Amino acid sequence: MTKENLVACHNRIKPFIHNTPILSSSLVNNLVNAEVYFKCENFQKTGAYKIRGATNAIMQLTSEQKEKGVVTHSSGNFAQALSFAAQSLGVKATIIMPSNSPKVKKSAVVEYGGYIIECEPTIKARQNTADSIVKEKGATFIHPSNDLDVILGQGTACLELLYEQPNLKAVFCPVGGGGLIAGSALAANYFGNNCQVFGGEPFEADDAYRSLISGKIETNEKTNTIADGLRTQLGQHNFPIIQKHVKQIVRVSEDEIINAMRFIWERMKIIIEPSSAVTFAAVLKEKSAFKNKKIGVIISGGNVDVNNLPFNI
Repeated sequence: MTKENLVACHNRIKPFIHNTPILSSSLVNNLVNAEVYFKCENFQKTGAYKIRGATNAIMQLTSEQKEKGVVTHSSGNFAQALSFAAQSLGVKATIIMPSNSPKVKKSAVVEYGGYIIECEPTIKARQNTADSIVKEKGATFIHPSNDLDVILGQGTACLELLYEQPNLKAVFCPVGGGGLIAGSALAANYFGNNCQVFGGEPFEADDAYRSLISGKIETNEKTNTIADGLRTQLGQHNFPIIQKHVKQIVRVSEDEIINAMRFIWERMKIIIEPSSAVTFAAVLKEKSAFKNKKIGVIISGGNVDVNNLPFNI
């Protein structure tokens, strides 16, 4: 995928997305001893960056494909994004959701016009159920992260960040299915000024960390992490991009995720979900490496069930 592909994607989806704000905090800067810029995709339509990739993927379909609808599997954020994008573009969307997905995300999918089919909370069950819908309805399957059009779309968040802050030396992203970090890595490679990309990942779902070490896509037997959006794994399309362009993946504990999430809520007064907190937790863990540098942090989303927080408010 080329520099021109990324720019064309951004121009294509601009009318359907927000150019989200980039925030900073003197308290955070003093804590990290660096200039930190937060790309706040929690203020994006549907509350997460995934509307970018979902919109681009649907817009690339043929008229015949749009007529037959789209299907995906997602624990929540891509489910909402694809539902919203499909509704905006006049396309039907079927969403396969694990039974343990947060209620707030299920409710949003319905509000955005998506039709939910629940399945067991395993990657195999998710894919098998989606495959059955493709076979039954002729719908086009759009993977939440392992789709080249989705990857390009997700990369536009980092592209916007670099347009505004061209001298960043690092960008941190959460790592789940790999779409955001792969797209961000492409954006940093094409538009950054010696900007390196780092990932944040829970110890409880560290398949990407292990994949970079082994050189092949690893899986997780268990994903007992509060970061529900990161319970997926890399794919054959995004893994090579990550291998080539991502500098390091930093693993963080559940306590570190919770503490980072609470810090952002209390000190910056913005709502982020646990998957986003993983990224800031990674920054705090590696802050000594970025002294006096400019770094970007992509806050991936803010879709959280306020009745089920890991801390009291």
